[in-house]
Amino acid sequence: MPEIALTPPPPRSELLRQVSGHIRDLVPGGQLLAVGMLGAGSPIDFVVLEPGGSVVLVLVADPGHDLEQVGLALAQRAWVEARLFDWLQLAPGLGARPEAGVRVCLLCASLRPETLAAAQPLGAAVLELAIYRCIRTRDGVGLLVERVERPAAAVPESPAVEPTQTTVPLPSFRTGLRDIDLGITAEELASLE
Repeated sequence: MPEIALTPPPPRSELLRQVSGHIRDLVPGGQLLAVGMLGAGSPIDFVVLEPGGSVVLVLVADPGHDLEQVGLALAQRAWVEARLFDWLQLAPGLGARPEAGVRVCLLCASLRPETLAAAQPLGAAVLELAIYRCIRTRDGVGLLVERVERPAAAVPESPAVEPTQTTVPLPSFRTGLRDIDLGITAEELASLE
């Protein structure tokens, strides 16, 4: 038997317990604030505070549900953003800064091309992607976590336009149709002019 082998994910409760041990890998220097907090109709797996004061929601997608989890991640992010000022009233020393923003780290067993395409325009400041792999070693089942590096969204360049010295009037719009082609009478044509 090899020393390390990939293995299917454990039950969700065990998977979340293992992910909690990797929070600082996903959010370096992060401080865990809440686990399993009810958010926008479903639990937010982990709420983490970054050293700069931004809030990071870590969501763990069930295998095969990565694409739909992108939508849920955005809903949870909006839910937390709308309540952040209230949280700060309840816990003024929390250290969160609303202007620092809220982002989501979505942890998936795998990522389909559609998921990558959906996440691309959002950027890492809104949605960061990561992959987990469950491995079996001599010591038991462990977890490997890896951030997914995405290329920056390409901004199309507009073609350079040379400035002109004079303005040329545009020709009036012409379709090439004649009055007879339109089937209008002389009276109707006179009313249009």
